[in-house]
Amino acid sequence: MGKKEKFSLVSKAISDQPDLSVSHLCKYAEVSVSGFYYWQKRAFLRGESIEEELIKLIFHQKKSKVGAKTIKMLLVRKFWINVNLKKVRRLMKLHGLHVVIRKRNKYNNFLAANHEHKICSNHLNRKFKVQERDAVYVTDVTSLNYGKGARAYLSAVKDLGTQEIVHHQISKSPNLPLVMNGLDKLLERVPVEKRRKLIIHSDQGTQYTSAPYRTLMKSFGVIQSMSRRGNCLDNAPIESFFGHMKDELDLKNCKTYEELLTEVDSFIYYYNNERPQWGLKGKTPIECRGFS
Repeated sequence: MGKKEKFSLVSKAISDQPDLSVSHLCKYAEVSVSGFYYWQKRAFLRGESIEEELIKLIFHQKKSKVGAKTIKMLLVRKFWINVNLKKVRRLMKLHGLHVVIRKRNKYNNFLAANHEHKICSNHLNRKFKVQERDAVYVTDVTSLNYGKGARAYLSAVKDLGTQEIVHHQISKSPNLPLVMNGLDKLLERVPVEKRRKLIIHSDQGTQYTSAPYRTLMKSFGVIQSMSRRGNCLDNAPIESFFGHMKDELDLKNCKTYEELLTEVDSFIYYYNNERPQWGLKGKTPIECRGFS
């Protein structure tokens, strides 16, 4: 936690309980009293409230890639300040805090195909609202460009009940082991009774239509589901995760494959354990898993 965040916490504590000692609070927060008063004076001269200071702080810390909903949730989680969503949006507009939006894929504008796989049907059929954990998993593979023209591939499995990334694997090749390695261990952790009702949904990629992958699904008794051909919207939740991940990571600064592994692993830990989600009522996936 940076100094500005600590100053904001001290200021919030004083506003809630004026009788508290500034020196004791600053000592507890490990900041100087003079530094706190200097920060407070600067904020006063700018005519900004604590909320404005924190909104700008969060926005710039997240490299202009978080919207009003995420900022509202972080204000509650990190600073115990509950600000109306409309007010957050108004203050962001006032200070010119515009979210960096990734470019839309031009190929998504074409009419989506409706061809189901000959053997495996689209059992999920875009029923993405799932309340129970280990009921529906969605999976896919995406490419990761890093360094100077290097490329790796990430396979991820997402639990729609908790929005948690329950399994991921990275490889230099989009081969079958990329999606197979570790999948058996993931399924072994699911109780047998749940496993019989579990749906694992993917696109019609060659890894998922291969005989070894389909045999693994059958051996664990899970229901395999596939999107319609060329229809990315049928697997929107995992596509959305990949999009947010690429928005928030700066993979070009990863010069080696090992650095890429560390960066992606750190992000997925952050996504599961620390990143609140609006659809989970401000909880993280790990917190949601404890209630499901």
